Amino acid sequence: MKLKKRKIKYSAIFFLCWFAFLVFLVDGVLKFQTLVDYFGSYALLEVALLLLVLLPTLAVYAFTKEKK
Repeated sequence: MKLKKRKIKYSAIFFLCWFAFLVFLVDGVLKFQTLVDYFGSYALLEVALLLLVLLPTLAVYAFTKEKK
C-alpha cells in the first residue's frame, strides 16, 4: 500500500489542531479529574480520548481527495 503525501499532510494538520483543542478542552475547561470521576477510571478515559483523536484523523485521511 502506497501512502500519499498530501493525505498524510492534511491528516497530520488535522491531528495536531484537534489534539491541541482536545487537550485544552479536557485539561482547562472540563478538568481531567472530573472526567476521571465521571468515567470511573483512567483507562476508560484514556481510551475514549484516544478514540476521539484517532477516529476523526483516520476519517480525514480516508476522505481527502488526492490530486493526480
